[in-house]
Amino acid sequence: MEVDSGTVNLVSKEGDSFSVDIEVARMSELVKGMIDDDCDDDDVAEIPLPNVKAAVLKKVIEFCKHYRTEPMTEIEKPLKSGVMAEVVQKWYADFVNVEQVLLFELILAANYMDIKPLLDLTCATVASMIKGKTPEEIRKTFNIANDFSPEEEAQVREENKWCEEP
Repeated sequence: MEVDSGTVNLVSKEGDSFSVDIEVARMSELVKGMIDDDCDDDDVAEIPLPNVKAAVLKKVIEFCKHYRTEPMTEIEKPLKSGVMAEVVQKWYADFVNVEQVLLFELILAANYMDIKPLLDLTCATVASMIKGKTPEEIRKTFNIANDFSPEEEAQVREENKWCEEP
């Protein structure tokens, strides 16, 4: 039996409950599977999402609601630009214009909840942050310590010289 109308409560890691239209919630393959397994209940389903913080879940729901009204254009790979507004519609580019911590939490939530368009968007955003940068610039962007000795770094660069050739 397909359930397409009504609402479902998505419950965050902290126990906060968000009432969401079933058609929106079904964008998540994880939630869709739980709804389908639980469809003989007449009660409003409650779906626990113990890996997703409330603030992140709120953003995920915002994405899913918007996606239902204006689907995101498919992201070309490799990225044609390091500017997300040139890759997707403005709303989506603005949506991922967030602090790095939240961006990475959105990636984890999209992966856990199995929401492919959100995972594509967030991963493309990280790719755009890397595009055209040197290893040093990437380390600075993501606050990564260089734990190679100068000798080890020279060896790695030599072994991977083919990567940098046009």
